[in-house]
Amino acid sequence: MATGQTDPRRRERILAAALDLIAEEGVAGVSHRKIAARAGVPLGSMTYHFTGIDELLLEAFTEYADHVVAVFEQHLAGAATPAEAREAVTDLVHTLSEGPRRDLILVQELYTLAARREPYRALCVRWMRRSRALLETHFSPNTARRLDALIEGLTLHRALDDDPPDRSLTREAVGRISGED
Repeated sequence: MATGQTDPRRRERILAAALDLIAEEGVAGVSHRKIAARAGVPLGSMTYHFTGIDELLLEAFTEYADHVVAVFEQHLAGAATPAEAREAVTDLVHTLSEGPRRDLILVQELYTLAARREPYRALCVRWMRRSRALLETHFSPNTARRLDALIEGLTLHRALDDDPPDRSLTREAVGRISGED
């Protein structure tokens, strides 16, 4: 890169480094210095791109929530019938619960912040609304709300269980909540 040119991906690298550090050390272990070192940027870049650690964390978690919503979209987009939508929700639970441990940790760190601080709670509320809106393309609003809670709960339980329940239990739970007996 020529002298005087700015690094167009620096902000993205900082946000990615913040999420990586949160996954490794928790929010409490994150600092400007550690993030800058992980991202390979000068420490001064932190204050150039973000007004403070809260702005950085909130933006990083917002990007993470966008990623999870995109996973919802990928799974639900192809469903054309109620049966396909139920199977897409089943697949979604298994994709999320069998995904990287990093994702499980990031979700729990975000929920902990949301329980304590309004900006993170507002982010979670927006995320839940977006997830439910995607579910509502296939299910009633009340069913979408119940399925969203089921997805969160089963994902966590499956990810933490030494012997997680198989697809048949997930499929049955999705069917019962969505009105299929």
